[in-house]
Amino acid sequence: MNSRRHFSGYILVLAGAALFSAKAIFIKLAYVEQADPLLMLTWRMIFSLPFFMAVGLYTLAARRQIGLPAPSLPLIARAIFIGLIGYYLAMVLDFEGLVYVTAQLERLALFTYPFFLLFIGALFFGARLTLGHLVSAAITYAGLACVFLANFNGGGSNVPLGTALVLASAITFAVYQLLAKNLIAALGSFLFTSFALSGAAVASIVQFLAVRGAGGLAASPRFIWLAAATGILSTVIPSFFVNAGMSRIGPQSTAMISTVSPLITIYLAVLVLGERITLIDGVGTALVFLGIGYHTWLDLRKSHS
Repeated sequence: MNSRRHFSGYILVLAGAALFSAKAIFIKLAYVEQADPLLMLTWRMIFSLPFFMAVGLYTLAARRQIGLPAPSLPLIARAIFIGLIGYYLAMVLDFEGLVYVTAQLERLALFTYPFFLLFIGALFFGARLTLGHLVSAAITYAGLACVFLANFNGGGSNVPLGTALVLASAITFAVYQLLAKNLIAALGSFLFTSFALSGAAVASIVQFLAVRGAGGLAASPRFIWLAAATGILSTVIPSFFVNAGMSRIGPQSTAMISTVSPLITIYLAVLVLGERITLIDGVGTALVFLGIGYHTWLDLRKSHS
């Protein structure tokens, strides 16, 4: 029974990672219709918000049934504030960056967030930085530099801007994870995610309506369908898949399995978007995976010891 539970956990995390990986593909397809990051982000959150609110209400009701008190308003406010940093701001930067770079480069750049988390944690949160972590970061960023140069040569002057925006998104997400750690312990992952993402969704929608008005939501049916896929298939469902899988196999194994995410994005980008992979792309991607894999192995070894 225990082995079956572990196996189901691996499947859930793998499925969640695959669905998360499709996000960039849906967005790039939508940008063929209309390259409007703010509109795409708003529609994504319109489709996501009802699900996260429903999960939050269900979790609060379940807590009440077993006699747990409702979370305090300061805790809820902190969760919403952290959600604005880690989801709203990170999504704005990421969606804007995807206008300028390929889905492959976006995913590789975004997946460097564990290293930013490591460096920021060492600078401001007292985390320990080891030589092994520095080596893994150097390998990863060398690979990212290879992919960047390959795209820069054929992608024009906007590739640096797009890469910088996606890296800023990764930094923002790393800060979010550092700030969210204690709140997740206090609220539980489902309730925290519901508050954080609901706050980010409301902020996205309110900002859009304030700037453009309701008439600005007009888009082609294909654009809206792709936004719905991004919101439901690549946001809501994988969030719960990964959470459920993590409860079965733990965060370390979850992190290791999630390293397949950029590989799936690259495969989908070639298959669906027709993006090319050059030799330098392949070398750079291999280095990124080597660096991330080495970093994950170090954390697993530390956890077991």
